Amino acid sequence: MPAQRTDRWAVRARERHAAVHALLNDGLGIKEICRRLELARGTVRRFARAATVEELLTRGRRRSLLEEFKPYLHERWNAGCTNANTLFTEITARGYQGGPTLVRDYLHQFRTVTRIPQPPRKPPSVRRVAGWIMTKPANLDPADQTRLDAILAASPSLTALAGYVRGFARMMCSRHGQHLEQWMSAVEADDLPALRSFVKGLRRDQDAVTAGLTLPWNSGVVEGHVNRIKMLKRQMFGRAKPDLLRKRVLLTH
Repeated sequence: MPAQRTDRWAVRARERHAAVHALLNDGLGIKEICRRLELARGTVRRFARAATVEELLTRGRRRSLLEEFKPYLHERWNAGCTNANTLFTEITARGYQGGPTLVRDYLHQFRTVTRIPQPPRKPPSVRRVAGWIMTKPANLDPADQTRLDAILAASPSLTALAGYVRGFARMMCSRHGQHLEQWMSAVEADDLPALRSFVKGLRRDQDAVTAGLTLPWNSGVVEGHVNRIKMLKRQMFGRAKPDLLRKRVLLTH
């Protein structure tokens, strides 16, 4: 990509990133941001998930030969070693395969500071936080628990959501279906639209859900057989008739 075209894209990316995050800070949702900025949903989500625009600008670029040695350079610089040639010799002994010019150019930006600040820690993804909430607290890694506690402390609504999710998990694992009505009523009285939608679905077949959360039986075996038959069918799709499928199902039982 030509340099001029790349620069234009970088400027536009910075403007869009700033606009998207400004609207997010105002409390707007993805749909409304798409409408206001006239951008596709995927584009808005990509900019919203990037904590800094540099994440988008550097994505897909070739990894620098110096990248894996930067933490060591930072550590040595902060310890008082600011000689580029010395640092080049040290990282070469550690496996660096580039030249000294790359090292000098990288360190030049720190000549006006006495200490290189630690880069901000990348925030965990939405999927990872959801996984932490869905995991039994006793099985959660202590470091992950600490990060989750910090996130929950900053968001009362997320704290409430996590409490309901774990309450439902306890009810399901201990088969206390008699508490389902109490749990659903508490959710409906709270301001959590996503869980309200979930409760609405539960109420459509509440008797069956209560039985599923109370009785020791389940359809796991049946679902396993169904999945096995579907797998056999996919393997034979377009290459055999039902009579052969029947034989395979019976012979692999």
